[in-house]
Amino acid sequence: MPLVLPPRLTASARTLRDTARLRGLETVQLPDREVPRGLRDRAAHLHAGPSFADAVAPVLGIAPLEAPADWLARLPAAFVRREIRAVPISEAYGLRRPVFVKSPNDKSIPALVYADGSRLPGPDAVDPETVVLVSDVVTFDAEYRLYVLDGQIHTGSRYAVSGRLSPAPLCAAALAFGSELLAAAGHTLPSAIVVDIGVTDVGQWVAIEANAAWASGCYTSDPERALDVVLRAAGPAVRLGERDRAFVR
Repeated sequence: MPLVLPPRLTASARTLRDTARLRGLETVQLPDREVPRGLRDRAAHLHAGPSFADAVAPVLGIAPLEAPADWLARLPAAFVRREIRAVPISEAYGLRRPVFVKSPNDKSIPALVYADGSRLPGPDAVDPETVVLVSDVVTFDAEYRLYVLDGQIHTGSRYAVSGRLSPAPLCAAALAFGSELLAAAGHTLPSAIVVDIGVTDVGQWVAIEANAAWASGCYTSDPERALDVVLRAAGPAVRLGERDRAFVR
């Protein structure tokens, strides 16, 4: 069952490709978004960005899993420690204070601190009903990525310090907070997902966001275990478990 990859590979995608090959899996790197006829009849997995996945996953019968758009906004306050709302971008236009705004499950709205809602992409560029996550501005001392499988941390990595790329192994505090978060809210996520967490500049551990494992970088995570999560997160729809049906992109 091949792992399908996009035309351009990130360092993480190359690592996962090589790991898949060592495991004995076939890998197929497509030159564009056209799926060859010979590949269409075969069960497959996927590791790629959202726009590429949207083009090829339906053709290949792949079910990419992702978190609900409002997952972060619905977490208990103790796990986020900031106001977070999932709203149509038309509502966000009315904000008149600095806010952090992003698309929940892709990069259609750049994840940035905006001086106010008037700085967001306008209705000429974005459907006014497009849902965005709007949150208070928070400064992070360190940020970590958790690969989650069946509600448990399967592997993970630090990826940033003070906003700058700085991959390193998970620390004990990140593992402890991540485990606490998943114990409380793991049932609200698909069986295979990536969750980013961080410690703020005032020493509070918080959830940052959930990301599709099939579109996430693995940094210093164990590539074998990261691949386990990716394969579950974007595999054949015919093999999809009942629990995950609500989380298909």
